[in-house]
Amino acid sequence: MQPPSNQTAAVAERVVRQSYGRLLAILSARFGDIALAEDALSHAFEAALHHWPESGVPEQAEAWLLTTARHHMIDQARSTKRHAIWAQLYLDAYDDFFQNDNNADNLAIPDQRLALMFACAHPAIDCGIRAPLILQTILGFDASTIASAFLVSPSTMAQRLVRAKTKIRHTGIRLTMPDRGMLTERLDAVLDAVYAIYTQAWSAPADGEVASTTLTQEALFLAQLLTELAPNQAEALGLFALMLYAEARRPARIDMAGNYVPLQEQECSHWNHVMIDHAEKTLRQASALKIPGRFQFEAAIQSAHAARRQSSKTNWQAIVSLYEQLYTLTASPVVLINLAIALAETDGAEIALARFSKVEDDPRLQNYQAYWAARAHLQAKAGRFADAIQAYNKAIGLCNDSTIRHFLQNRQAAMLKNIG
Repeated sequence: MQPPSNQTAAVAERVVRQSYGRLLAILSARFGDIALAEDALSHAFEAALHHWPESGVPEQAEAWLLTTARHHMIDQARSTKRHAIWAQLYLDAYDDFFQNDNNADNLAIPDQRLALMFACAHPAIDCGIRAPLILQTILGFDASTIASAFLVSPSTMAQRLVRAKTKIRHTGIRLTMPDRGMLTERLDAVLDAVYAIYTQAWSAPADGEVASTTLTQEALFLAQLLTELAPNQAEALGLFALMLYAEARRPARIDMAGNYVPLQEQECSHWNHVMIDHAEKTLRQASALKIPGRFQFEAAIQSAHAARRQSSKTNWQAIVSLYEQLYTLTASPVVLINLAIALAETDGAEIALARFSKVEDDPRLQNYQAYWAARAHLQAKAGRFADAIQAYNKAIGLCNDSTIRHFLQNRQAAMLKNIG
């Protein structure tokens, strides 16, 4: 045991946060009841936060949490005669699980979670909730965070997740790895979930560097693993390429003074060119399969931006064309926002705003910070300064990243100075 200290409580909280998804994945898969697993983990975490500050954090902290949760689940099951047999079956399966894998640390590796991602994409589960269910069950994201990623209200997402878990329990859906032949039909939901992991890390505030780095590394690991698991799936390759392009630009997003730098203003010399080359190769592999899809289009857009490192100019016309094709494929309001920004570079701000108007009444965007930031940018570019001020205020108010908030405030101040 580690000796207790003033920092033990903080360490305990960090272990709890980092372990949640892994442990819930193990318990849910073995017990088949996500809600019961969540309750057991809540009990285990409460016990840890009570005991660890006094006794110290165990060297095998995840094993401690898993064992505590396991005992709670079995006690809950045995508390009613109806669940007595169920509890014994779980106990047998659990013990067998550990005998085969030696200890909890060996069970908590990311590829185990990837297997469970495919399990949560079971065809009996509504396709629209599969990716959100994966994010909560396997990675421990809360309903509010998931709702933000999928542009729905937290209450709506929470209700959908509860219904999905209830269906799993009542219909006896087994959370086990499907046969390899079934992977393809479940791949889309898993790709969506992995991308949501990455975008969550990408949009995390700069002061959340450790958590962001952990999520980023895990998302990249899972994406690469998917390309190895399904090497002939173009969209798996497309997703990995897309993430590589984005990650290659990470060093240029913040300048030496700590200021946010938008893509079109970044210094190409600060990009990771080895990573971009890897992304280009991966995208070519995907394109050679001649099965176009969303992630390949998004990766192609990033490739067009990356070409500036050689030509020193951005081919906005190509980017507009790619966004048009992507919007035709997805009808996504987020894609239309990005299309409008690109159109402003080729056809002017008024043409861009005309396209932008198609999503102005979309209720999903009213609390979406990027929508208001884009709207402010286009309105300022078109000389609609009063509207731009309002949009900037909204974007600044919704921003949870101090670095980007400061960037928006500076842009608003510069606009006011120019019109003053």
